[in-house]
Amino acid sequence: MTKVLFVKGNPKSTEQSYSLRLGQSFVDAYAAEHPGAQVTELDLYEGNIPLIDAEVMTAWGKLAQQSELSHHEAVKVQRLGELVDQFLDSDVIVFAAPMWNFGYPPMVKAYMDAIAVAGKTFQYTATGPVGLALGKKAFITEARGGVWSDGPGQGMEHSQSHLRAFLGFLGVTDVQVLLAEGLAFDPSKGEEILAEAVARAQQAAKAQPVAATV
Repeated sequence: MTKVLFVKGNPKSTEQSYSLRLGQSFVDAYAAEHPGAQVTELDLYEGNIPLIDAEVMTAWGKLAQQSELSHHEAVKVQRLGELVDQFLDSDVIVFAAPMWNFGYPPMVKAYMDAIAVAGKTFQYTATGPVGLALGKKAFITEARGGVWSDGPGQGMEHSQSHLRAFLGFLGVTDVQVLLAEGLAFDPSKGEEILAEAVARAQQAAKAQPVAATV
C-alpha cells in the first residue's frame, strides 16, 4: 500500500486557492489511478506545526542533558517527533503552496524546520551531511501570480527551488514540479490557466507506476 502525504501550505480554503485546487487535482488523480493508496492530509495552518522557538530549543538542551521537560516543552517536542515520523512513513509527498514574495508561506518553512532532524532525516558524516529519507517521491504543486520560471525574474524564485533543494538534502531526489503561472496577469484567464495546469497534474499522476501487489 502506497502512503501519500498531502501537505497543504495555504491558509485559504481549497475553493479559494489555486494552489490547493491544483494539489487536490493531482492527489485525486493519483488515488484514482492507484487503488489502495492511503492519502493523509496535513494542513500546515490547522495541523499544529510548532515553530522552532526558544521553548523548543530549551527543550532540546534539556534532552541533551537528560533533564525533565516542562509540560509545554514536552507537548511541542512530541508533536515535532510525530511530524518527522509521519514524513518518514510516507512513500509519496505532495506539496501544495503558492509563491508569496518570491518564496513560500511561513508555515511551509516551519514544516521544513520541523522535519529537518539530524539522526532522523539526515546525518552528518566525515564527508558531509547525508539524507536518510530515501526511496520517496515528491511532487510540488505551486500557483504563482507572475511568471518566474524563466525571464528576467527567474533568479528571484526561491519557492520550489528552495523546497526541491531541501528535499534533496533529506535524501528525496525524485521530485517533480507542477506549476500554474501568470494567474494575476489577467484574472479573467485564471481559470483557464489553472485548467491547463490541472490537466498536466492529472497526466503526471496517471503516469506514476502502480505498485505490484502480492
